[in-house]
Amino acid sequence: MEENIEKNSNIENNQNVENEVNENDELKLLKEKLAKQKEDLEDKDDRIKRLMAEFENFKKRSDKERTGLYNSVMGDVITSLLPVLDNLEKAAKTETKDEQYKNGIEMVVNQFKDVLKANGVTEIETVGKKFDPSLHEAVSLVQDEKLGEKEIKEEFRKGYMIGDRVLRHSLVVVAN
Repeated sequence: MEENIEKNSNIENNQNVENEVNENDELKLLKEKLAKQKEDLEDKDDRIKRLMAEFENFKKRSDKERTGLYNSVMGDVITSLLPVLDNLEKAAKTETKDEQYKNGIEMVVNQFKDVLKANGVTEIETVGKKFDPSLHEAVSLVQDEKLGEKEIKEEFRKGYMIGDRVLRHSLVVVAN
């Protein structure tokens, strides 16, 4: 009987050891499964972050292209209207006895300039400024000791810009 008790005890010990081994195997499997799921989650998280960054870059690029296209189209339209403004300014400078007519022309010129300004168009500064070939076109050179080197003495035709883009270069006389 003691033998049976001992055998039963050994059997129980063996079963306990087997249960512990099974539990350890299950624990290892669960840990491996958890590690794989963590890795998958990190990969998906990384992909999501990359996609979000790519989308942000796309939005910025699209905005930049849209702004560039808008400025290009506006620039083309405004460039075609600048000779009209030139003629209106000449008409405003012409001597006339009819002051109301002259005031009307000046009002139209001012309104035209306000529309240009509202659309981001600015006049290029000339007289008294240093000559810049990216903004100005020299039509004549003169010697004038009162002015500095490459200083603009006179403007023949106004130049205009929209943003950083030159719509029309200023025609100027450059000193020294």
